[in-house]
Order: sequence, then C-alpha cells, then structure tokens
Amino acid sequence: MVLQNVPTPTASGIELRRAQFSTLTEALDYAARGFSGFNYYNGRGELAAVLPYGELRERARALARRLAGLGRGARVALVAHTHPDFAVMFYACQYAALVPVPLPAAIHLGGHEAYVRHLRQMILDCRAAAAFAPAEFIELLQEAVEGLPVQVAGTLEDFQQLDDTGDLPAPPEPHELAYLQYTSGSTRFPRGTMITQASVMHNLEAIFNHGFRLTQEDRFCSWLPYYHDMGLVGIVLGCMATQRSCDFLGSREFAMRPRLWLKLMSQNRSTISFSPPFGYALAARRLTQKDTDALDLTSWRIAGVGAEMIHEEWLDAFARATAPAGFDRRAFLPCYGMAECSLGVSFSPVGEGVHIDYVDGDRLSDTGEARSLTGEGDGRRKGFVNCGTPLPGFEVEIRDEQGRVLPDRRVGRIFLRSPSVMQGYYNLPEISAEVLSKDGWLNTGDLGYRVDGNLYITGRAKDLLIINGRNIWPQDLESLAELQPEVRPTDASAFSVPGSDGTEVAVLVVQCRETDPKAQAELADRLHEAISTEFGIRCLIELVPPHTLPRTSSGKLSRSAARKEFLERHSEESLREAINVRFLVSDGGRRRVAA
Repeated sequence: MVLQNVPTPTASGIELRRAQFSTLTEALDYAARGFSGFNYYNGRGELAAVLPYGELRERARALARRLAGLGRGARVALVAHTHPDFAVMFYACQYAALVPVPLPAAIHLGGHEAYVRHLRQMILDCRAAAAFAPAEFIELLQEAVEGLPVQVAGTLEDFQQLDDTGDLPAPPEPHELAYLQYTSGSTRFPRGTMITQASVMHNLEAIFNHGFRLTQEDRFCSWLPYYHDMGLVGIVLGCMATQRSCDFLGSREFAMRPRLWLKLMSQNRSTISFSPPFGYALAARRLTQKDTDALDLTSWRIAGVGAEMIHEEWLDAFARATAPAGFDRRAFLPCYGMAECSLGVSFSPVGEGVHIDYVDGDRLSDTGEARSLTGEGDGRRKGFVNCGTPLPGFEVEIRDEQGRVLPDRRVGRIFLRSPSVMQGYYNLPEISAEVLSKDGWLNTGDLGYRVDGNLYITGRAKDLLIINGRNIWPQDLESLAELQPEVRPTDASAFSVPGSDGTEVAVLVVQCRETDPKAQAELADRLHEAISTEFGIRCLIELVPPHTLPRTSSGKLSRSAARKEFLERHSEESLREAINVRFLVSDGGRRRVAA
C-alpha cells in the first residue's frame, strides 16, 4: 500500500480490455501491467492510501502462498470494510484458489450484539476455514468466531504470519467458484449466491462493454459498500477487470458527509459513479449553495441508479441541486440487477437519462395491465422507470402464476436465463431448486412488465399488498408519506397484516420527528386523506421514532422485518382494537392510540 499525495492516473497506459478474460486472476495479471488502481479517501476527503494494480497483484500473490495451506476451494470470510487490506485479501484468495465470502461491515445492523450474531451466522453458514477483518473490526470478528471451527481469524498482519507454502496452486478454472455473495435478505436469513469465475466474467464484460460503453477516459468514484453486489462486483472487480482507476470513500463517511462524494467526483474528473436512489436524495438534501459553487460535475457521464425501486422525484431533486455545478440529468442510467445474476441484467441507454412510463394505476391494481396514459386522463396516474433492455446473453420472460409467458404491458413475475446466473445458494439445494430450474431459468421474485423489449420493474412479489382484491404496491403508500414535509426519504414502510375477519389490512409505519400530539394527529389525518383519495382503502398508520425501521445489510428498508417488528409490538387483541382507530404512536415500548 503506497502512502502518497497523488492518486493513480485515469490513463492506464495499456490497451483497454473490457473484462475480456476467463478468470479474475487473469484480469489482474493484465491490469498490473498498467498504472491505474484503487485510491482511498478518509472522512476529511484526504487521500489516505493508494493501491496500484501492480502492487495489488504482488501483495496478493505473496499472501496467497500463505493461504494455500487452507486447501483449494476453502471458504474465507472477509469483513468487507472499505480498506486496501480487503482488496489484498480478496485477490489473495483468488490466487490461492480459495473462495472469498464478503461479510457486512456495518455495526448499525441492530447494534453490537446483533451484528456479532449476524457475522457468526454467516461464518457458520459458509463453513469458513478462516476469517479476516481489518483492525477496526477485529474484536467483533473474534467474538463472532469464538468456539467455531475456524482455523485462523485475524487481520491482514496475522495472515501474513502463516507459513509460506512456497508455490501457488494451479490457477482457478472458469467453472470454479470465484466468491460467495450473500444477498441482503429480508424474509429469510441472507443466502450465499455461488458465482463462478465464468459467470462473473461474462457479466462484467456485458456490463462494461454494452451497459457502460466504457472508454479509456473513464474513471470511477464510489462510496458503495464492498459487501453490496454493486460495490463488490461492479467496482472492486469491475474496475480492476477493465484497468480503470477508482476513488473510494467509505459508506459511513458518505452518510456523514455526502458532499465528499461529489467533491471527489469534481476534483478527480470522475466520469462514472453509482448509487441507490436514497444516496442521491441524501446528497441533494445536504448540499448547500456554497458546496455547488465549488463543484465541477461536467465530466460525470454515467450516474448509475439501481439496487432499489427508483423514485423519479429523488433523482429530480438531485439534478436540480447539482445543475449549477454542471451535472447533466441525462447522465442518469437506470438499471436492473441482483446478486443471483452476478450483478447486472438490463441497462437503459447511456446518455438518455430517466424515462418514465405512465400507466393507469387503477387498471394496473385491478387487472395487472400497465395500460399507457398518453395524457392526464381520468385514471390514477402511476409511473415506472424504464430499466432498459437485457444485456447480451440474457433471456427474459414475464410469466403469470401458472408459468405462462405474458405479452407486453402485462405485469407478472420476471424470469431470466444467462451464463451470468449463479449455480445456486450455498448449501441450500431445496431453496435453490425453488428459484432455479433444471434448464437454467431463474425466478427473480420481482414483478414487472415489458414494452418493446424494455423492462419495467413494479416491485417484489413478496411485498405486494392485496387489499379488497386490489393490488397495492407498498412503495405507492410510502411515497405518499414521503411527500409530507415531516417525513424524509426512506422514513416509511408499508405492508399488510391479517385483520380480525381474515382479510388483509394495510399498515403504514412512519418515522416521525414530531413529538407534539396535535402535530402527530395532523400528519396522520393528511396521510389518511391522501391514501383514501388515491386508493380508496383504509390504512392503519403507526408513527414511530427515527431509526426504528429495520434495514438490510445494504442499507435498504426491510418491509418484512418492519412487519415482523410491528406484530411484535402489538398483541392480537391490541391489533384488533388498533384496526378501528385513526393511528398509533409507538415509542420505546409505550403505545398510544388515537381514536
């Protein structure tokens, strides 16, 4: 790791190859010939460390000789903190023909005990032979592995003390596992997707060649966590496999000072960066006039958007906030993907921005048809973002509950088939068989429709609310809450619970900063009126303190976990009572009902 004041250059000095390799080690062998690499910035925006790909290869191969004794194919758990040591460990596993397993580096996941328990479960699940964490997380890791059959657990320095085996094993083959990627998971414990070398290289080539149309002038900037599929595959693996330099800011540092992300984009003339929609919303909310005056974002040509449902208004707020700094809203690049497909499935065209398909919301809820609204019309208008056409090598079908392929503009389950798809979930053959057919079709669990080859995502099948025979998308209820001045983006979660008569009742849990009972009642009244007007349904509203709603390891709200916690807060008797009231206020175990 080089400590210097100059980041690696944008120009690699070697011919651009867009992930056209058989394995990750083959890709790093090539990238090491150039000058590009990884650059790490601290919470003050200062360059803290530089890791050129040449040095990364040298250090990874040296460490691999010490890891080889674990045995080919052994799993190595890696706490995926944004740090050079993670990159060295990950690629050392590649050269040692081991299977790295990135684990969350996020203590916010319910606090100390919950995080340690989470780590322990995943280390057990993947049957790790060894476990790594940077110094900042080592005590937590050691607590998590206590009593487990893990041969060695420690920091990079600890692993460097292992005996040198002298020789590297035979390089990984394309059919061998490249890594296990745990899904962020919400309904069940997160599952480890088994991704082969061939699968990840197929996906990276498709993304960087066709999705990004990558050039020699491209430079990346990222705050995405290394344990998220976009952060790991799209950045840590993708930048290396295409010989691109990347400037990293830790996720925690981004959350505290989102303007640092834009500052790095500006000062290093970065051209590509990705974020979930909430990241753009957070940056827009925190930006000041002074910030934008100091920024130059004219080089930003791809502002990728994915990982969760895309809210047009959040992107619009970001575009308006950064327009004075030269940001072009046509840089927005909506896409669709998942860990089960390595990373990406479909990308909208580069340079065309966000396109919304407005449909008749009532007809969609009643019949499942996404009928286009060319004008304002009489129907309730609902918009879905165009996530583009599938990447080369992907087959996509929209199917009904009986498995029949649906025509354009009919909402159904999204199925796909591709060389990028996982082998299955690690050590879960029955669950794997439920989602992955023998002929290679993956049931994504997502709902959507197609129009002229373009894909539109409407939500997760498991999250859909069916109220009085109508399909209600939870994000629609959540969006109504987020329109209220007291409610911030991602401060609401919608789901349904069984009512006293056996029918489903809609519930909207809203994080509320208001403590005055009158102000709380006014907010609840506005929400009731908006929901009744939009959907004609009754909805139970619960106001809770900030930081109550649970999130997945990748920072997304978990509706299933929110539903579980809601039911734990309320007994069956109190829930029957609550269904007939205006709203609930829950705070630290205390509960107040407003009639």
